[in-house]
Amino acid sequence: MLALRLVRLIERHADELTEELMEKFRASAHTGDIQKIPDPELRCRIQEVLQHLGEWLLTKTVADIEMRYRELGTRRAAQGVALSDFCWAIVLTKEHLWDFLQRQGFLRSPVEIYGELELVRLLDQFFDRALCYATEGYEQHSRFPVAESRTYRAAIFH
Repeated sequence: MLALRLVRLIERHADELTEELMEKFRASAHTGDIQKIPDPELRCRIQEVLQHLGEWLLTKTVADIEMRYRELGTRRAAQGVALSDFCWAIVLTKEHLWDFLQRQGFLRSPVEIYGELELVRLLDQFFDRALCYATEGYEQHSRFPVAESRTYRAAIFH
């Protein structure tokens, strides 16, 4: 499956892509609040997706994505990251992966175009769900910040 080869290419270049994304987040007017996230944490979260993209796209369930991104949305709300900046970071990540594949020159023949479309569908599905679940987690924190903060701290320190 060509899409799987493209995913593996992204996984192999995860470190490079992570650093480029962090620079993109710093430079974008849409993601100023992302700087509230400590660099090591941000780097870890980006790599969590990129180094294991195949798992996220092919083996993780909707429930896995929901649980991870609701938790991440709650965390970003607790850190004071604006929801719009958080959403832009997810969108920029998806766009950056697309740009990377185009730079690699993989997308030329009809077979590659089919693989590209397959990958686009999988990436869109993953990032769209991540965005929605993260927003739900963010909104949940905004409605119940004290209870969520206690639950989060208890999960971290125990």
